[in-house]
This record gives sequence, structure tokens and C-alpha cells, in this order.
Amino acid sequence: SPNEHKLNFKKSKEACLSYIQDALLQKQWKRAAEFLTCYVESLEKDYSREHIGPSEMIWRIGSEILWHHSQSNMKEFNCFMEQMKTLGVKRYLKVCLEHVFHLLCNGQIDEAYQNLSLAESWRFGEQTAIQDKEMKLIQAYRGLLDYCSWSKQKNILLENGEDGFSDLAVEQEMHGYFRKAAVNLKEIIKIPGVWDVFVKCYVDLLEFYGDHNEARQVLNEYAYNSKFPANPNAHVYLYQFLKRQGESKKSLISALKILHDIVPSHELMIDFNTMLQKSKKRKKRRLGLEVIFAALDYAGWKENAKAWSCLARQVKQIVISEKHLDWIKQEWNSRKDWWPAFHFSRYLAKRNWLENQSLSYEKALVAGILLGKDCKYFKYISHQGCKAQLKRFRMLKKFVNRHNPVCLRISG
Repeated sequence: SPNEHKLNFKKSKEACLSYIQDALLQKQWKRAAEFLTCYVESLEKDYSREHIGPSEMIWRIGSEILWHHSQSNMKEFNCFMEQMKTLGVKRYLKVCLEHVFHLLCNGQIDEAYQNLSLAESWRFGEQTAIQDKEMKLIQAYRGLLDYCSWSKQKNILLENGEDGFSDLAVEQEMHGYFRKAAVNLKEIIKIPGVWDVFVKCYVDLLEFYGDHNEARQVLNEYAYNSKFPANPNAHVYLYQFLKRQGESKKSLISALKILHDIVPSHELMIDFNTMLQKSKKRKKRRLGLEVIFAALDYAGWKENAKAWSCLARQVKQIVISEKHLDWIKQEWNSRKDWWPAFHFSRYLAKRNWLENQSLSYEKALVAGILLGKDCKYFKYISHQGCKAQLKRFRMLKKFVNRHNPVCLRISG
């Protein structure tokens, strides 16, 4: 019966898809290609009137296979993409974008640019308006490629220095690229989203031509507009810009404070701690201690000698002055259950001593202050340092022994 035929057809089609999925997961690109061919052939025989969306599947699966298949080449890929563009008008611009990414990955920059220009001139009734977002992306990527051309011309000019007449044409061409890039990049970053690379390039253009106010406005908007998703990079770019502009410590600190709240393990926390430690204000120095302790909670920081040195310097100052011991105590209370095993085991002491003596010195100083002179880590490192007759390790041992009563007040 026709119904039974329909049902069997549907089953075999679904089975074919699951075989493809299985082959993709196992990275068996040849097998996946064979099943995809069967799937496409079976669709051609499909006389059912059901509304199915197989063209998207063919596009996505096919491009994945061609990208990884050992015997495929760029010519085949281009050919496949051109077919996909005619397969579904609703996806036309998405397919164009993906095609462009593949061209860029293969270093075919001119071809990518041509494809973007063609896509930009595409018109298809109401579909054009519906795909407005994709169109903006197409324009933005064209802006990005114009920026790359601008950057190339700029480097030529800078290399040739003052040596002048023949550079007039280069300069005019460069300004042309600047205008095209700026228009498209400015448009895309108005839409709420994560536009890191576009923002960086646009700011670079503005700074080169001395438009610092516009650059500041763009970066402030990107970092602080609540319609945009929370994005640590936005605060990094703002901080780097303010630093280049020689802004006050106060504004640098407030940019990094937000970054600390979002990503306490960010590498800029060392700069942040250094700035806060130098502050005359008690509140800022207190925050500095909090910042460096928080960073060292993360495994990626365990062997960061610079971070341990920042912490060692600050706790040493506090112990010598005996002011604000409560700051250390507060930070230590929430960590004393797990930091000894995480940072100060005998195993780590051995490893740190062999791999990096200055890291082990800074860590031993912190360990001695937080856990007292009987701490495993401190004992092992100071013993090795004294055995190797290194003066600073002798001084370290003396320092911790002399201040042991204070250290015990901290470790409670």
C-alpha cells in the first residue's frame, strides 16, 4: 500500500541519517560521504508532499565532510558551495558566509572578497529584509578585509618612511580602504553582540587618524552598554586604550575592577594588584590582597612566579608592620582547608625546587607566613636553599622564624 511504502521510505531515510551521524562522530569521512550520496539519491525519489528541510542537512553535513575528506580539494568545495547557494534561498547568505570562511582559511583572500561583494548585491524580494542580520555580517566581514588591505598599505608607508613622491598613490589607496572599512565596521558594532575583532580593528583605524574621542566612545559603549552581553574582552580593550592614552590610575583601576569581578583569574590581575599595592588608600591595598589571593585560587596560576612574588611582597610588608594582620586572616580563613594540599604539599615543594627556585622561594615565604615554620613546604624549601648555600634562603628562614609568633596569630 502507498502508506506502507511511505512509512518504509521514512524509516530508511532516518536510518541513513543516523549512519551519517555515526560516521561523522567517528571521523570516517569516506563512509559518511557514501551515506550522504545515498541520502541525496533517496530524496530525489521522495514523492511525498511532506515539508522537510533536508537541504540544510545536506549543506551542513556535506561541507563538514568535504572540509575533512582526504581526497577533496578547494575546487570541489567551491563547486559544492555554489550548488548549495541555489538550493535554499532562505539560507543563501549563511551559505555565502560559510563559503567565505573556508576561502579565508585557505588564504584565498581575493576570492573571499569577491564572494562577499557578490553576496552584498544579492536581492530576493522579502527575503532580503528578513536576512538583514546576515547582510550586516556580510558587510562587516567585507569591512574586515578592507581593514586588512588598509593595514598592509599603512605598513608599506611606514617602512618607506619620509621617502615621498611614489607614496602618494599608496596613501590615497590607503584612505580609500579606511573609508570603506570604517563605514562597515561602525555599522556592525552598533548591534548588541560580541564583536571583538571588529571593535579592535575599528579602534585601530580611529586611533591611527587621531580620533581618540570616537575610539573612547566606542569602547565605553562596548564595555558598559547593558544591551550587550557581558564580555571580559570589552573591559580589557578599554583598559589597554586608557593605558595607551596615559589616563589616571583611578580610571585604570575602575576598568580592571570590573574585569576582576567577571574573571578573577585574568592575567591582567597582576597589573591590577601591583597598582593597588602602590596606592596610598587602605581600601585599595586591601582590595589588592583580595585580588591576588583570588587569582591564586585557580590551577592555571599555581606556577605563576610573578603572582606568588606579588603575594609574598604584600604579606611580608603586613607581617613586618604588624598592621592589618586581620586582612591576611580573613583571606586565609576561607582557604586554610584546601590551600595547604593545593599549593603547599611536600610533593609540590620537591617539584617546584627542581623546576623553578625563585618560584619556590616566593611560595615558601607565603607558606611560612600562612602556616608557620613547621609547614612542610616551607621546611623542605628552606632546608634545600640553605644546603645549596643560597643567602636569600638563609634570610628567608631567619625571617619566618623571627616572625613565627605573628604567623601563628594568622594561622590561628
